[in-house]
Amino acid sequence: MTDLFDPKDDRASACTDAARSLLPLFSGDTKLSRRDLNNAMVAAHGGTDADGCWTQRDSFEVLEHALALHLVSSAPALQSPADIQFALDLLDRLPTQTVRSEDQIDWQQFSTPVDIAAVVVLLAAAQPTDVVLEPSAGNGLLVAQLPRVAALHLNEIDPARRARLAASFSGAEVSGHDGAAIGSTMTNLPRPSLILMNPPFSRSVGRGSDALAAVRHLQAALKRLLPGGRLVAVMPDWFANSARMADIWAMTFAGMALRTSIRLTNGYGKHGTGVSVRLYVIDKAVGDTTTVTISRRNVGELIEALIVPKRGSPQIEALGTPVKRGGAVSLLRAMKSRPAVAPRIFRAPTRNEVLPVGYQVLETPAPIAEQVGVYLPYRPSRIVFDAAGEHPTSLVESVAMGSIPAPIPSHIPHLPERTVSERLLSSSQLETVVYAGHAWTQFIPGMFTCDKEGVGLVLDAAGRQYRKGFFLGDGTGAGKGRQVAAIILDNWLAGRRKAIWVSKNEALHADAVRDWTALGGMAADVQPLSRWKIDEPVTMSEGVLFVTYPTLRSGRGDASRLEQIIAWAADDFDGVIAFDEAHEMGGVAGGEGAMGTKAGSLQGIAGVLLQNRLPAARVLYASATGASEVNNLAYAVRLGLWGPETSFADREAFISEIRQGGIAAMELVARDLKATGLYTARALSFAGVEYDILRHELTPDQIDVYDRYADAWGIIHRNMEKALEITGVVDALDGATKNAGAKAAARSRFESCKQRFFGSLLLSCKLPTVLAAVRQHLDAGQSVVLQLVSTAEAILNRRLGELTPDQRAELDIDLSPREFL
Repeated sequence: MTDLFDPKDDRASACTDAARSLLPLFSGDTKLSRRDLNNAMVAAHGGTDADGCWTQRDSFEVLEHALALHLVSSAPALQSPADIQFALDLLDRLPTQTVRSEDQIDWQQFSTPVDIAAVVVLLAAAQPTDVVLEPSAGNGLLVAQLPRVAALHLNEIDPARRARLAASFSGAEVSGHDGAAIGSTMTNLPRPSLILMNPPFSRSVGRGSDALAAVRHLQAALKRLLPGGRLVAVMPDWFANSARMADIWAMTFAGMALRTSIRLTNGYGKHGTGVSVRLYVIDKAVGDTTTVTISRRNVGELIEALIVPKRGSPQIEALGTPVKRGGAVSLLRAMKSRPAVAPRIFRAPTRNEVLPVGYQVLETPAPIAEQVGVYLPYRPSRIVFDAAGEHPTSLVESVAMGSIPAPIPSHIPHLPERTVSERLLSSSQLETVVYAGHAWTQFIPGMFTCDKEGVGLVLDAAGRQYRKGFFLGDGTGAGKGRQVAAIILDNWLAGRRKAIWVSKNEALHADAVRDWTALGGMAADVQPLSRWKIDEPVTMSEGVLFVTYPTLRSGRGDASRLEQIIAWAADDFDGVIAFDEAHEMGGVAGGEGAMGTKAGSLQGIAGVLLQNRLPAARVLYASATGASEVNNLAYAVRLGLWGPETSFADREAFISEIRQGGIAAMELVARDLKATGLYTARALSFAGVEYDILRHELTPDQIDVYDRYADAWGIIHRNMEKALEITGVVDALDGATKNAGAKAAARSRFESCKQRFFGSLLLSCKLPTVLAAVRQHLDAGQSVVLQLVSTAEAILNRRLGELTPDQRAELDIDLSPREFL
């Protein structure tokens, strides 16, 4: 787009003259017509649009500029809903914008109608001490009716509109950042106590088409807002507390209070679109995020239902003199007679700056602490961080692992400064980021192509090199999710803006979002693959694609999720593939089971194929049971455990020989991996933990109940054996088994059902003693944590699935131990 306000461009000066010539027309009661607009443009440019002197889209931009000038100087104070009538009358006199340009669509330049802007300003309840921000200001129509405030900051990425803002709002700070990134690009400016915004709905800078663009802008603005401040946003109609948006809604409004929700189904008619929008009033304070939505067709119907929620007290930062609202003449003179602005008190230097994580290398490994049992207190063996804090709880590693130092690393992570200074990551977690990056500088010896007949790699001089991976084997409490997020963030800030996060189930998506946002990311960056149908391309141009193992293996007809992911990543993908709960791929090699030889698991095969198809990917495995069983390493094809320059020709040879060596051989594998910088495994220390056994003495009544049920199960057992004879599984004459599989399955089903029954029965017997102990601890002012061994959720779901509609209407479900009988 040509910058119409470039001082060297005669068209810019002509557009300014055209806007000024329209100002007198706003003062009367007559309607402004397209002819008035065209006449102003012809007079200012000396020619028509047919001559190429200007375009119809230019004329509408000039109309909005003139409207902003008029509102700044002449709009009445908005003190009650009745005052909005002024905006309705003015809107009725304006011509409809009937022409769109490609630039307008690309930049999502659909300005706020003057009546909706009046509603937003009224709901904002601006105060004289407010620092106001509009992150995507356009031509300024959203803030033009604001009363006098302490400071006004207008951000607009389009240079032409940005120049018009400077002409309309003489005392405002005007900037040109991406509205979705203001959390990091505006940290040197005072934080706003009030934000008014109408973000782009479906396009983002650097992303192109982006269905979540508005959410990204809203989340960035909420982070920028002062605690106690208010944000009023015009959002797309799809952004609501619905089943589809539930996770994103919850993350966006965490720590916020939703004061007002409004839906307008036809509020943009004058601006050339019939889109429905929602207005949200959000206070940055703890409160409810559910409220009744007021739905009306337009602002005229909304006025009678409008209530302005009372504002809280924001943490106002010290500023200079307030921005004064002047008349039209003073506005047009602003460039010549701009008064001196008092010095502002800015915030301290930003703490969100991306900096290298400093550490010192130890040529001699750090000394080993005193052994406790079979564990050693954990310490980074080769590096000492300049400013990182210790892990919140003590970590240990096995004596075998602790006696092996890691190699000297070469990778220096780059992370936001606050991740270190505010101890969002401990030294142990930062060490993982260092060694993961170090591992990814290495490649597996040899060149390979994918085996067309299986899941292996074939040596081929014309093939490609495969980047080595890293295995995070930490146990519960070490923060594997936070470490995975930090590793992805390190690569994100290095320019690798696509990542794949594979985990056990959809419920863990919320955990991934939690860990990602805790380090400064936005919830909308982590999107589940399930948002896209299996036969359509993933339209997210950058972000973290969250995939579950069941989804990874799924397919329908000729379409598969695996191919969908690979198409999104592209063949040259060099971002992170994080296999969280990586043991879910443990069955890839198959093996011997209770019922004979087992084939490789589909999700294990899919995980290996994903690694094979993306040779440059930075593969991260995360599992607390990584080295517990040899099959749990069969999927780890990027660790270089077999193949050229190793002792094992292929994966099958590795599995066979290590299995023969037992746990000792696995321990040696883990030690070698740590020595090469490809593996780490820490666990929480149990130092200082004490336990007592709470013993329950069965009462005579409980013993009698147990005996009666034991007799009942004996009857069932005998009848089951008779049933096996009747059905031909067992020969009735000599007792020989005719169908071993059927007999084993029947007895297995019987015994598992019986064990679950008596487990529940004994649990119920112990409850009187447990509850008495709980009351005793609570009375002593102590906290009690109870572990639920089983919630019977799977049984409940099965029972519900078996019900007819009539049975569902009158639920009568028994999930007690009697149900097993």
